[in-house]
Amino acid sequence: MQKENLLIELGTEELPPKALKSLRDSLKSGVESGLKGAELSFDSIEAYATPRRLAVLVKQVETEQQDKEVEKRGPAVNVAFDDTGKPTKAAEGWARSNGITVEQADRLKTDKGEWLLHKATVKGQTLSDLVQGILEAAIKTLPIPKPMRWGDSTAQFIRPVHTLTVMLGSELIEAEILETKSARFIQGHRFHSPQGFELDHVDNYLSKLLEAKVIANFEERIETIQSEVSRLASELGGQVIQDDELVEEVAALVEWPVALTASFDQGFLAVPKEPLIVTMKDDQRYFPVEDGKGNLLPQFIFITNIESRDPQQIIKGNEKVVRPRLADAQFFFESDKKTTLESRVAALDSVLFQKELGSIGDKARRISVLAGKIANQLTADVKASERAGLLCKADLVSDMVSEFPETQGVMGKHYALNDGESPVVAEAIEQHYWPRFSGDELPLTKEACAVALADKLDTLVGIFGIGQVPKGDRDPFALRRAALGLLRTLVERELSLDLHELLASSVEGFGDKLSNNTVATDVFDFLLGRFRPWYQDQGISVDVIQSVLARSPSKPTDFDQRVKAVQSFKSMDSAASLAAANKRVGNILAKSDEEISGNVNEVLLQEEPETALYRLVKQTEDVVKPLIADGKYSDALTHLSELKEPVDAFFEHVMVNADDGKVRINRLNLLFRLRQLFLEIADISLLQ
Repeated sequence: MQKENLLIELGTEELPPKALKSLRDSLKSGVESGLKGAELSFDSIEAYATPRRLAVLVKQVETEQQDKEVEKRGPAVNVAFDDTGKPTKAAEGWARSNGITVEQADRLKTDKGEWLLHKATVKGQTLSDLVQGILEAAIKTLPIPKPMRWGDSTAQFIRPVHTLTVMLGSELIEAEILETKSARFIQGHRFHSPQGFELDHVDNYLSKLLEAKVIANFEERIETIQSEVSRLASELGGQVIQDDELVEEVAALVEWPVALTASFDQGFLAVPKEPLIVTMKDDQRYFPVEDGKGNLLPQFIFITNIESRDPQQIIKGNEKVVRPRLADAQFFFESDKKTTLESRVAALDSVLFQKELGSIGDKARRISVLAGKIANQLTADVKASERAGLLCKADLVSDMVSEFPETQGVMGKHYALNDGESPVVAEAIEQHYWPRFSGDELPLTKEACAVALADKLDTLVGIFGIGQVPKGDRDPFALRRAALGLLRTLVERELSLDLHELLASSVEGFGDKLSNNTVATDVFDFLLGRFRPWYQDQGISVDVIQSVLARSPSKPTDFDQRVKAVQSFKSMDSAASLAAANKRVGNILAKSDEEISGNVNEVLLQEEPETALYRLVKQTEDVVKPLIADGKYSDALTHLSELKEPVDAFFEHVMVNADDGKVRINRLNLLFRLRQLFLEIADISLLQ
């Protein structure tokens, strides 16, 4: 079977940078799926994307489908012929549809009867005939939320399409997509190669693009940007602040990345670095540079899409553009410092948190009270925690945060220090938003933890309290993120706090504003539910998580200790047998109508295996219960694993449902005692 390399390229106007990678991956997936669906094998498939093109290059794809042998079953023989042996109309109609006569049909004999059969060879189609449909189907699956039309065309795509190239080796395949016919013309770099070029062979696609100042490979552009930016930063005596999203976005904006260095007035460094960084990165897509101590340098690096003969002009232009934005940040900072955070708290009363729950000011006062209660449990500074809770949202009404929302919290810290607040309060104001995203840093001090927990609890309880539970993808108040942040803080900072107590304190702070009477239970269940995806991300199996969830531990630190202990227990040789035994015991007890208390009468123990099991259960209870009380679950499960052999012997030699009612109840009580030992830690019957 002949094979050749296939190229598909759509040349467009500049594509949305944040969507470029997903568009590329989706096109690749669609073409790959189409080729597999057409049963055309290939060696590999690569996808390329630049601001002005989406392309797929398929290596060594079959140029034609294999011929197929197809069997078409006809009517049963007893239906195909009448009593005289003459073909019926049903048989003749079936034969005509297959281009044969009834006499030419084969016979298919099975245990269930005999049928007419036609064996036909279906000629395979060429890739040239199939590629149009494959590409159309792939384009329909692209993630395009808002397609557009251009000119007088009726075609719709994410951006206007100018060129289409579909080639198999050196052969141009006729195709028409989005009212654009396939041609050999490929767009070059908009400035360096506006004339483009004619492609003679698929194998020359990447090299010809390089000649036209286009790096087609998205990852290669990322590597080029990272390497050049790192080199220039090193020359400046610093390093670039790591930001993979920024690098990826810049790579989606340029086809020929060229890195240059520019500078700004050192006087701007009197402003906290965070808003300066935000305006350089978010507004201008620049790369700020820090020294080894984390101090911002008065230089930045930027990527241009052109290799200029006079780069100094480009540098001056970018310096001119960034100056007004830095000046804005400087003005906001100096202006904001004239008003204390404490005096801004009153302004929070005019900022709505949620219609039924009141203002941000109401929320800040609730956070203050709750943070103080949590700080007391943590033996932290109660007054500092209350103060930080009251002030933690005050920077929201500052000019700086209004202009640069990303700086909330951090500007609160700077303004607090400017006001003479203690460093403990200032740090807690900044860190109460932590963690802001998956894997982000957690609050560092107990006071910061207290305020962070109070804030997240207030949001969870408040929103659940008015019945606005997250559904599907809808989570406008980011309650899932708040829940996971709360759990991470408690577990990873080893804060042994009880969720029931925390939730009760939070509910109390809302007074009569909550309409959901089961809010504390609902939030507790929601929080426990977030453990599953979190632990799964850590490689913990679902059955281990479920075994602990079945016991609903109310302290996240305790939950974590149990999960890790059960995960370790599951790897023991005895785990599978004991899990099965626990499941069996659970089923036996569930079916029993007897009143089970766990009290075992030694006089009623008749068989040696049940006597031995009872003796070992008693001994194990004496050892295990103190361990469980101290949270040493792994040690406790290690001791419980020693029950495997006596448990196996019990079930092998002892009839639980004895005819004697007293003996039967006594044995059920023994099994109840055994099961309770494990249930003190987790329901291991759920282990797979």
